[in-house]
Amino acid sequence: MTSTSAQRQHLADLARLRRVRDRIDREYAQPLNVEALARGVHMSAGHLSREFRRAYGESPYSYLMTRRIERAKAMLRRGDMSVTEICFAVGFSSLGTFSTRFAELVGVPPSVYRRNGADEAEGIPPCVAKKVTRPVRNREVPVPGRR
Repeated sequence: MTSTSAQRQHLADLARLRRVRDRIDREYAQPLNVEALARGVHMSAGHLSREFRRAYGESPYSYLMTRRIERAKAMLRRGDMSVTEICFAVGFSSLGTFSTRFAELVGVPPSVYRRNGADEAEGIPPCVAKKVTRPVRNREVPVPGRR
């Protein structure tokens, strides 16, 4: 493979990865899995996972969970739905899994977030609030002195 054709292939892969990321952003509440996402862009699940992680710093599954929790946080801040309704609205099929993932990414269970953390974006424009309130996985938080 020449460098020109390798570059073309890399650009084609990046375009497909953007389509996968856009699909996750659009369809986060639908049942999605890596195999279905890979089929949609004619890639193997393993190749999609490796390339997605290389391009975006996290696996497609992690990106999906982050998006779901991000949407759930916004709904909890609004306060017009129950935790159970939000769980199903953002694509989880189990309240236990939702609560576990939420606590893993946010640091507190959804009910505690609703009571205590819902005002974290108060007075902040929505475009900034999205960035400020984005869930961060514990292993992604930089540790001083580590590489």
